[in-house]
Amino acid sequence: MPKVDDAHFAARRRQILDAAAACFARQGFHRTSVQDIVRESGVSAGLVYRYFTGKDDMIAAIVTERHEQRERRFQQDPFGTYRELLRGLGDPAARDALRLSLQVWAETVRSAPIRDLVRSGVDRPVAQAADLLADAPLPPGVDLDSLVRVFIAVYQGLLLQTVLDDTLDHDRLAATAEHLLRAVLDPPPT
Repeated sequence: MPKVDDAHFAARRRQILDAAAACFARQGFHRTSVQDIVRESGVSAGLVYRYFTGKDDMIAAIVTERHEQRERRFQQDPFGTYRELLRGLGDPAARDALRLSLQVWAETVRSAPIRDLVRSGVDRPVAQAADLLADAPLPPGVDLDSLVRVFIAVYQGLLLQTVLDDTLDHDRLAATAEHLLRAVLDPPPT
């Protein structure tokens, strides 16, 4: 049997994960079968199982990839990344990704490993922001950990609202969130 090179392995893995993400977003985790993913990806069931042990393994891989991508972007430009995430909620091409996020959040109720992954997707940005903003002057009574968690919750809440109502003005919402963040981090002199 010929040895599969790393590029081919990565491409096949990506093909399967993209198919799984599309199926999960469209049908939900529990209504998606591995056979659905096989059909969507165009590969054999054996090949799917060569790369993943099952649906939970695929979910974990998708969540991990998304967290790593966001973390890299956040390290380069935290405020710009936050603004892009908020504005990106309005991108019609992102609709499946938004639905998938809701599916993942719902799965945290059933699956402790998925819950731990999702929690790390909040805890890591909180830690990154704490490092970046360690010297930022905060208003009395505002701690950095809570501030970052509130702004993560703003993003999560707007993601949910976007899935429910695609007519929202995301640029305006992003600008409002940015103004709030600046007001807290750089309050006017008293």
